Formats: sequence, structure tokens, C-alpha cells
Amino acid sequence: MNPNLKRYINTQYQEKFNEKPIIVCSPGRINLIGEHTDYNEGFVFPAAIDKGIVTAIEKSQTELCTIYASDLDETLSFSLGDVQPIPNGNWRNFILGVVGELQKLHIEVKPFNMVFGGDLPKGAGLSSSAALENSIVYGLNTLFNLKLSKSQMILISQKAEHNYVGVRCGIMDQYASMFGEEHHALLLDCRSQKATSYKIDFKDYELMLINSNVSHNLVDAEYNDRRLVCEHVAKLLNVPFLRDVNEDMLLQVKSQLSESDYQKALYVVQENQRVIESGKALENNDLQALGGLLYEAHHGAQHQFKISCKELDFLVEETKKHSEILGARMMGGGFGGCTINIIKKSAVTDYSNHISKTYQDTFGINCTIHTVKLSQGTHIIEL
Repeated sequence: MNPNLKRYINTQYQEKFNEKPIIVCSPGRINLIGEHTDYNEGFVFPAAIDKGIVTAIEKSQTELCTIYASDLDETLSFSLGDVQPIPNGNWRNFILGVVGELQKLHIEVKPFNMVFGGDLPKGAGLSSSAALENSIVYGLNTLFNLKLSKSQMILISQKAEHNYVGVRCGIMDQYASMFGEEHHALLLDCRSQKATSYKIDFKDYELMLINSNVSHNLVDAEYNDRRLVCEHVAKLLNVPFLRDVNEDMLLQVKSQLSESDYQKALYVVQENQRVIESGKALENNDLQALGGLLYEAHHGAQHQFKISCKELDFLVEETKKHSEILGARMMGGGFGGCTINIIKKSAVTDYSNHISKTYQDTFGINCTIHTVKLSQGTHIIEL
């Protein structure tokens, strides 16, 4: 993560509170493949990246907690005796949610001060929310010696998102941000919450993210709607989650479903299989096969699960005209955000120039391009 960002957040904290804080780095994440499978207790393939949230945190000398969001120049002050979600509270509810979930577990948190900021592109679907939640719970765990395991911490982060933010997310984002390993991706079984770590050598290729810079403001409502469809189909089949379903089983209840809901469930079943096949592709060092699975995943997201949008579809279709790109797909909850692309290192500059111009010409807005490296999960740093 950017060393200048770490120093800046540290300096801001000391200027505001006149003491030296603990510094927590908590990364964002990419997901190679496996969207909307995590809350179905299926398989995902995330990795922490070298961009994220830096949090400076220390005990307060007053009865209040004071939080400063550096990027937004906004402040929250609250008493630990009155921790409730704030309507339209945005980032404030991530903070309050973590504290509130700790209190529900009868874990004592004392007043604290905090400054945080990040270098994750806004709206890119790189899980800034999970990075922020993890940085808070990790910082509080260190500050007050709460003796929580990483597994306990990510469940607190997840429940904060469910109960204070209103997004019924799976565990992938929090897991990848907390447990990430440098140069590795994690094939995560969301049921057992155990992951197989794959060291990835992209050889002459690298990962490029293209941020569409659009958000159609559908993500939270549509996300929760998709989850309800998945739960409904699992209930029809008398299984806990779609993780337990194969295509033959799904055909048994097809007549009881609308075609739209059948395709959504089928997408989840097939996406789980694509994640497993991606692990095999990496075991065989077959980047070509991995790229093909990315294209298949985007087709499913676009036509079956219906979480893409015209801008994302354009960005993926354009890559198919260029042999230097092995695969691409939309990444994240949908309706905006980034595509993830496997591109030849030597082609990055030329393709970046090309896609920037064609995207601007087509939609009248700029896309933003980022290359990322796979990085370490949430940790304390010494400056």
C-alpha cells in the first residue's frame, strides 16, 4: 500500500489528537472469479491487493469516540452508550456497526479516536467497506487486547454490514481483506471458511482493472433481491443453500420457477463449477483456460444473473478484439464498477490508450485504469 498514504494518515492523527497511534493497513480485494456464490455457501477466488484503507487508532482521553474520515473531511463523534445505525449514515455505519456487534458479544470497548483514508478507486467494487470494517475491528482488537481470532473478526465485520448497513453480504470480502497473502489468491470454500492458497505467476501477463466509473444505484436492492431468489430455490429443493445443488436437481423444480429465476439459480450452480475449474487451470499454469472461464463468467452475469450493464459489457466485448488479452469479466456486485482483465504486460500502455478513447467516444465519460499486485491481508505496521 502507498507509503505516503500511511505517513499522511499517521501525521493527521497526531495533529488532531497529539499522540502516536497504532496504524492498521487493510487491503481491498479483487475476485478472480465467483460472483454471488459466497452467500450461497459456495466457492470464490479472491485476493487482497496493494490498495486499501489505512487507519490510525488510539485510546481516547475523553468519554467520546471521535472518528475523522480524511478523504471526505467529515467527522463522527459518539458515545459508546448510544451505538445505533444512522439513517443514510454511509461510512459512519461501518464504524458504528463494528462497535455495536462487539457490544452484542459483551466485549468491552472503551472510547477511542480514529483517522482513516484510502487509495481504493471509489465505486470500483474493490470492497472498501470490508477493508474499513476489518481495519476497525483489527485496530480495536489490538488496542484493547480483545484476543479475537481473525475468523472471529471477519464475522463481526460481516454482521456490521448486515445489521448496520443493510447489505446481506457473504463472507468473501472480509475474508480476502483479512487473510490475503502476497502473490497469492485464495480459493475459498465459503461454507467451511477454509481456503486453498494458490501462488500465481502471471508470467508475461498481469491483472488490469478498468473502472467503468458508472454506478446505476441498483446494487444494494438488486443484491438483496438475488439473494432472496437463491434462498427460495434452495428451499424448494429442501437444501440449505444453492451450494448443494447441481444442474439435474435444478431441472426438477424448473416448472415451479419463472425462467428468470431458473436462470439466476443456474448461473450460481455453474459459477461454482467455474471457480473449481479455475483452481485446476492455475494448478496447470494454464492462463489461457483461466481467461476462457472469465469470459464464460461474464456471459453468465450478463445474460443469466443479469447484474451487468451496457458499460461493463462494452469493456468486456472490446477485449475480445485483442489477442493480448486472455480473458475479462465484470467484477463485484454488478451494475457498475470494474472489469478484471488478464493482459500481456507489453500491451498495457497501448490498450489503455485505445480503451480510454473508445470508451469516451461511446459513452461520453472516462474509464479509469489500474494495475494491481496481490498483497498481504490486514496488519499492523510500524512507520
